[in-house]
Amino acid sequence: MHITIFGTGYVGLVTGACLAQSGNHVVCVDIDEDKIARLTRGEIPIYEPGLEQIVHDNVRSGRLRFTTDAEAAVAHGMLQFIAVGTPPDEDGSADLQYVLKVAATIGAHMNDYRLVITKSTVPVGTADKVRDALAQALNERGVDVAFDVASNPEFLKEGAAVEDFMKPDRVVVGVDSDRAAEHLRALYAPFNRQHDRTIVMDIRSAELTKYAANIVLATKISLMNELSQVADRVDADIEQVRKAIGADHRIGYHFIYPGCGFGGSCFPKDVRALAQTAGKLGYETEIINAVERVNDRQKQVLFDKLSAHYGDLAGKTIALWGLAFKPNTDDMREAPSCTLMEALWAAGAKVRAYDPEAMKETRRIYGERADLTLCDNAEQAVEEADALVLVTEWHIFRTPDFADIAQRMRAPVLVDGRNIYKPSYVAQAGFTYYGIGRSAASGATRHVV
Repeated sequence: MHITIFGTGYVGLVTGACLAQSGNHVVCVDIDEDKIARLTRGEIPIYEPGLEQIVHDNVRSGRLRFTTDAEAAVAHGMLQFIAVGTPPDEDGSADLQYVLKVAATIGAHMNDYRLVITKSTVPVGTADKVRDALAQALNERGVDVAFDVASNPEFLKEGAAVEDFMKPDRVVVGVDSDRAAEHLRALYAPFNRQHDRTIVMDIRSAELTKYAANIVLATKISLMNELSQVADRVDADIEQVRKAIGADHRIGYHFIYPGCGFGGSCFPKDVRALAQTAGKLGYETEIINAVERVNDRQKQVLFDKLSAHYGDLAGKTIALWGLAFKPNTDDMREAPSCTLMEALWAAGAKVRAYDPEAMKETRRIYGERADLTLCDNAEQAVEEADALVLVTEWHIFRTPDFADIAQRMRAPVLVDGRNIYKPSYVAQAGFTYYGIGRSAASGATRHVV
């Protein structure tokens, strides 16, 4: 099939590369000339395991191309995906200006039937606005060309996006015509070889499904984080609680790991956007609003534990392991590390940090600062540090030599923001340990200096 994808960000690039990998001819279009030039040279702007190889393979094969020529891109594909950003507006609602601009661009250039598919995460009712933008553009040209609009939300986890696309749990398709449904079933047939994972529904239900999925997952995280706060106060161990409740198949183990809050490009934005959508319709989403409040509070917990230990943090040096919002990505959007670093700087502390992939992004966001040292490795980060904070649970941080780490530090204090270490083991190396909802009974050594 011939496919056009507007947008070469995270969703657009992964979608384009994976659809080309399954034998389609894909053109990805973007207005950023420098970005298109870099992609054409094989430079991938994001870190995502497996993505670089399939982009290179399909560019070489001729199945994947990049361009800034919107007219040629519209002429190329019968299927036109809209995968541009929907950043939060000032009130938290999704900004649709880029989505609607692409729809108008498609309408300005299409001369034959096109199926226009929203891949971006968009509020319920966006397909109607896309349809109106297409119709208006065609009307201004005085032409009558048939088209369909569909919704095909993405469910890609950063760090596992290629695998998620190639082996999906489900493919959600929102359509209002049999013709659109037939095209999309054909497109996703290669991904349904063992059994049909395609779920066809009306467009508005598909648009809501994306938000609903992310908010259910975000709710599980915030609920577990709130329970961790209770565990801290009643001297219970949330990790033992997690294992016990996860054994209940109705609950399961996914997304019940307590930590220092969620970040990234999806969960925070989608929680706010759906709350805004409902609010404009006169309905207050109390649980959804609470998810955001709990998450914002949880992002403060690492700083609070450091403050409780030292009191005044002015002049202290704090080592951070992990800067990206999650492992296997360089994405720092709304990352807990940002909340922590900014609070430490405001308190007069210095930061030494290391992340396997997010160092360049950290420099882009914060520039050169006297109170920020970006280190070459994890060991360098802890040199002369007054405390070490594990923020992102990269595998490289899972089995450190704690005896060696303690000797490098000015004071062996560890704040485990993801509960990946066994408190008693860390304590044996001489550390004062603070986890998320970990009790003294779990073997942690706690005292206040």
